[in-house]
Amino acid sequence: MQENDKNGPIQDDEAKKRLQGDLRSNRMEGREMEPSGEDQPEPTRDPQALRTGGTPSGMTPRDVELRSEIATYLGRHLYPTDREAVLDALRAEHAPDRLVEMAAGLPADAHYTNVQELAQALGLHTESGRG
Repeated sequence: MQENDKNGPIQDDEAKKRLQGDLRSNRMEGREMEPSGEDQPEPTRDPQALRTGGTPSGMTPRDVELRSEIATYLGRHLYPTDREAVLDALRAEHAPDRLVEMAAGLPADAHYTNVQELAQALGLHTESGRG
């Protein structure tokens, strides 16, 4: 036995049109972020804020942030490298002037095998007791 639909064909067509209109308009109702729970911290939405937590022993959050930023602009393919190659790469990648200025202070005759050595030469603290 087949059950009767509560709506007739006309009501079904009208409901279908309303639903399609809602889907096409891509309404954002119900899609907003919910606030944090009472026992949860408020999220930080500032993209310029230093990342904290998980900072290795012997480093400050600023050291971690700068080393990460340098590594992002230089990549892994550059090493081993020297001051001129670092400066060229930073300029080619449109790195911030402050990073270029930091790298300009590197000794002209020194070579760096990885970002860790480069960070140390730039005066950043690095992990202590790693391993």
